[in-house]
Amino acid sequence: QVQLVESGGGLVQAGGSLRLSCAASGRTISGYTMGWFRQAPGKERELVSSITRFGSGAYYTDSVKGRFTISRDNVKNTVYLQMNSLKPEDTAIYYCALGPRATTKGTYEVESWGQGTQVTVSS
Repeated sequence: QVQLVESGGGLVQAGGSLRLSCAASGRTISGYTMGWFRQAPGKERELVSSITRFGSGAYYTDSVKGRFTISRDNVKNTVYLQMNSLKPEDTAIYYCALGPRATTKGTYEVESWGQGTQVTVSS
């Protein structure tokens, strides 16, 4: 059973930066695409970014392109999300996900979720 533990969230002013980390244990992540999702109050959980197994490809939702960078270290079994130029609308709980895959219904299925880390951006 894999465990994903996120860290690095917090309170930051608009324009600031945070780096989220997701440390996995119990299973190597090298065989999986990894993703970061977020859920703001009253909104559905959305995929923010994902990275292929060896980091050769990445996806970003339009609202974070050019500001966020996803990376991974398969030796450390850890995935990162560098968030720069943060905006108040980035405020959400951020979740790490193992093996996200899109469904025909437009949703995502994942192998496992982390517990989430709160990111709050003040204006």
